[in-house]
Amino acid sequence: MRLRALLDTDALGLRLLGGEDELDRTVRGVMTTDLRDPSRYLSGGELVLTGLAWRRDAADSEPFVRLLVQAGVTGLAAGEAELGNVPEDLVVACVRHRLPLFAVHESVAFATITEHVVRQVSGERAGDLAAVVDRHRRMMTSGPAGGGPDVVLDLLGSDLDLRAWVLSPTGRLIAGPKVAGPGLPADTCAKLAAEHLAAARTGRRGPHRVTLGSSTYSLFPVRSSGRSPQASRDVRETVLSDWLLAVEADAGDWPEERLDLLRGVTQLIAVERDRREAARTVRRRLAQEVLELVQTGAAPAEIAARLRVAVPVLLPGLGAAPHWQVVVARVEWQDGDLEGGPVAQSLLEEILVDPSATGPEPSDRIAVAHTGDEAIALVPLPAVSTEHDGSEAGILADALLESVRDPLAAGLDDDGRVTLGVSASVHSAEGLRGALEEARHARRVAAARAGRVCAAGHQELASHVLLLPFVPDDVRRAFTARLLDPLRDYDRRHRAELIPTLEAFLDCDGSWTRCATRLHLHVNTLRYRVGRIEQLTSRDLSRLEDKLDFFLALRMS
Repeated sequence: MRLRALLDTDALGLRLLGGEDELDRTVRGVMTTDLRDPSRYLSGGELVLTGLAWRRDAADSEPFVRLLVQAGVTGLAAGEAELGNVPEDLVVACVRHRLPLFAVHESVAFATITEHVVRQVSGERAGDLAAVVDRHRRMMTSGPAGGGPDVVLDLLGSDLDLRAWVLSPTGRLIAGPKVAGPGLPADTCAKLAAEHLAAARTGRRGPHRVTLGSSTYSLFPVRSSGRSPQASRDVRETVLSDWLLAVEADAGDWPEERLDLLRGVTQLIAVERDRREAARTVRRRLAQEVLELVQTGAAPAEIAARLRVAVPVLLPGLGAAPHWQVVVARVEWQDGDLEGGPVAQSLLEEILVDPSATGPEPSDRIAVAHTGDEAIALVPLPAVSTEHDGSEAGILADALLESVRDPLAAGLDDDGRVTLGVSASVHSAEGLRGALEEARHARRVAAARAGRVCAAGHQELASHVLLLPFVPDDVRRAFTARLLDPLRDYDRRHRAELIPTLEAFLDCDGSWTRCATRLHLHVNTLRYRVGRIEQLTSRDLSRLEDKLDFFLALRMS
């Protein structure tokens, strides 16, 4: 609303004292204050109401008005109940700083003005939002590429002062406002995604309100444009693939009309999401064709020919054939009545993108197929370098889950599990079958571990870690109990810390000096503890066989 509109409302009892040329300013809110410096509570665009209790003498008016102007307020309304008339020094200060000044008759309560302004601003914002929705709808239908989610977010910011972001289910930033201002930190994105997924699994209708620090966010699900909230047979089918709209505002007291308009915005964003989803069809088909050739034992030349078709689609402009890595994911639900392959496919298409990348486009370089509960990704590596330790750079299993583990665990709740396996990179069609089996085997290693979200890489397949998950549980328990239970019992009774001492001693390769330094112990104290370990277990930690047994027992415990 405009300042001019306030003068046209007789019930407000406002009288203009200065600033006639500034009456077309926009009022975005209202604040009542008698603080000498209220600037910390102002964000700009407010009509400030004051009873003048802050004023002790004429010298106070100039600094008060200057602070308001620096905070970007739209106008000032001073009540006449306290002093009878608005002081001339305040009028002069407002004229000097070109700040519109109104006098409020003593019979008019500030609450009346506040209620009027809030009602008008809220109504106009709802109308503005309807215009935003209509404008973006036209943009989305005006061409094949559409306006994209960035457009509607910019409009929400410029027209409604609403900062909003589109996030993936794992908390990756898909789109955000381009206007100046602080962005959304990665850890905040991850926390918002986790809160959204946890709420979605409960079946509660959005928006879901979340408070992080001093900010409150309202989270709106971005569902497929052709699907109503009840259309999906099971929320688990889409919980790990739907985007969300995070709005920095508390929607708890919004009227239903405004909530409906925000849901309309999510539908517009969903159109863009579905368009990107449709663009993945070609890449998925390429992956399916290559994997069928690999699994049916086709000739390497035939597989190589299919890969040559895939390269221009996945890596446009690449001059040479890339190296490839294979990633296998499996999503399993406790009751086993829901196929996890499609969910695993969407999940791989998301988490194989660099976490620091924004927007959906980076996933255009990933081809993922699925069958049953399993999804398989072909990931091209345009520049495979060799690290200092001789290993090839590429996707690392642990890094895949580092930033998405918490959101995924929230979406899986207590009845779902995600396991991943990553192969080494291969440079030819002949190596793809081995890479696929390697990734599948690594995934089985991950599946033998505890936790809702686990991954394993090819590096672990050449280690003792490969063998440990397949040791029967009863053998594990008997082996670890025989070696470690005497030490645990002793630690419980004497607080001797023999188990931590054993772990550190083995980790230091039996070096007395390094181990004593790490534990901040005298070497003689360390020798005493190791001697006690040997006495309780009848083992000799100078022998390789006994060291190995202790090492395996600790790993299996």
